[in-house]
Parts: sequence; structure tokens; C-alpha cells
Amino acid sequence: MKKTWTMFGAAMAAATCGSAWAGVDLSVLDASMAGPRAQVLVLGSVHLSGMEKDAGAMEPLLERLAAFKPDVITIENIAGEGCDLLARYPDVYPPDNIAPYCTDNSAARQATGLDVPAATAAANKALAQWPAQPTPAQRRHLAALFIAAGDPSSAVVQWLQLPQAEQHAGDGLDDALVAILVKRGARNTASDRVAARLAARLGLQRVYPIDDHTGDNVTVADEEAYGAAIQKAWEAGRPKAKAIREREQALQKSGDMLALYRYINRPEVLRIAIDADFGAAMRDPSPQHYGQLYVAGWETRNLRMVSNIRAAFRERPGARVLSVVGSSHKPWFDDLLARMQGIDVVDVGRVLGDR
Repeated sequence: MKKTWTMFGAAMAAATCGSAWAGVDLSVLDASMAGPRAQVLVLGSVHLSGMEKDAGAMEPLLERLAAFKPDVITIENIAGEGCDLLARYPDVYPPDNIAPYCTDNSAARQATGLDVPAATAAANKALAQWPAQPTPAQRRHLAALFIAAGDPSSAVVQWLQLPQAEQHAGDGLDDALVAILVKRGARNTASDRVAARLAARLGLQRVYPIDDHTGDNVTVADEEAYGAAIQKAWEAGRPKAKAIREREQALQKSGDMLALYRYINRPEVLRIAIDADFGAAMRDPSPQHYGQLYVAGWETRNLRMVSNIRAAFRERPGARVLSVVGSSHKPWFDDLLARMQGIDVVDVGRVLGDR
């Protein structure tokens, strides 16, 4: 059984200090650390689902990201464990709200006989014993486990590393799961078209879903009034962002995806976009302070997402981490990750050749 050191550390702090560490400058805690520092690159992404699927359009971006050589890649999906938790509290998290974020695992459960907890444990065990040269049968089996565990993007990572002749049913994959993999592998999303394909190219075994919607489940008495207030704030902020949105749309139409990703990740562009959304919400004058509730939910979500990123490489000092996430998250991710010990946040502009 793994040892949990959290309570031990808290007890030691209480014994030595007797009070909270108010005013401690944590930014210097790792100044004389031993061992390698983790390098974390946050790539802000657009929503690709409504864009044309040009097979070669992503290649220049993928080449830049591959040169960074990440050994951990995280994606903006909810892990099967998280979806399993949400499903157990339908009165807290309405099923209609979580349906867009969580996959139906019934076909995988029928094929493997495993529910999400059992499949997650089996996938972790398989990865712990993973050979340097896995057989096609092992990859098919792990892909089936990932689907059953609610992590289909990691299943795609395995599927893409199979020779075409080995992309067939067997070893836990039935025809229904093969159909899921084929459909998922063709999806035009950042998780599958960028992260999963990059992971497969680099010979990684999985990606790490880090999204979390438990924190932004804002409870309000009048949902219609809340929605109207936030919409009004967005309308107020829209003129400020008009120029950058038009430029973004023009780059999308051009098909130059590297130029698009360079643009949306520029600090000055992000600054305008964030102010037009969350800054505008903070200026909401409603008596109920709906804008503040909206931003509180957003920040809670980002805190939980970043904690999931940290967990993805907590046992890997010196890891090279790529986090692919919607661009609105990037300023929060960069800020929060930069506060953590032994971590350097990498300048995405330099990686993409925009500096």
C-alpha cells in the first residue's frame, strides 16, 4: 500500500511552528533543490470541432511540439474516475449537464466485463508491467481497458501505434470497441487530433485527462437571471475582443494552424480575451454578484485541473510535460504552475517559433 505523507507533514508543521505559516515566501523554497526541475509547457488551443479536417494542417504544429519531447501529455477531458464520481451524485451533478463530458462505457463493460474502477486498476497494472516492445495483442488489450476506464483518448494512443494490419478486434476489443476507436481517432478535437497523435508519435503509452467540472457547479436560485447577467457581461466585453476574434477566424480559414496557435497563445491576445470574458464578469453590477460567482466557479475549476496536472507527474521529477487545453485556461495554468516547487513554465512562443 502506498504511504500517505500529507498528514505526517501537517503534523510536523504543527509541532514545529504551532501556527500557520503566514507570510512564508514559497517562491524561494526550491532555490537550492537537488535533482532536475520539471519543464511544463501549456498549449492554449482553439475548439477544432467546427474546422476543416485537413490531414496535413496540424503537421507543422505537431513537429514543433514533438521537438519539445514531452514525456507526459495532459488533455482537457474528464477522467473516467471523475465521470464515475459525477454519476454517483445525480442530484448534485445533473446527468444532462455532465453528458457532454463523459462517455458511455456500456459497450466496453460488456466487452471486458469491467466497470470503471476495475478497468482503471487493470490499466494501471498493465502499465506498471509494460514491456519495452509490446506486442499488438498487448496494445489491443490495453486499448480495451482504457475505453472501459473512461479514457478513450489513451485508447487511441495505443490504437495509432498498431500497424494497420493489426488494427482489428481481439484481445478485449470487439467490433463495437473497434468502431469507437476508429471514430474517436478521426475526431477533430485537440485531445485526439493533437495530444493523442503526438503521444503515439513519441511512443508514449497514454495521455492524462485532467478536466474537472465539480468546482464550477455554481448553485444559484435564479438560473435564468444568472445566465442573463453573464451574457450581458460578455456583450459588454465583446467590442474589446472584436479585432482578435476576427484575426483568429481569418487564420482558421487560411488553414495555417501553426500561425493560428502562435497567435492565440500570445500574451497580449490572451490578455484581451480574458478581460473581455472574466474581467467583464467581474464588472457585472447585478445585486446578486453573478459575475463573481461565475469567476469563482471558473477559478475553482482551474485549481482542480492544475492539481490534476501536478498529480500526473508527481512521481516523475524532471518530467517534460505538455498540457493541451482551451486557450482561456492558459493564463491560470501558467500562473498556478509557476507557483509550484521544482517547476519551470516553458515559454510556448519559443516552442512554436513565435519569439
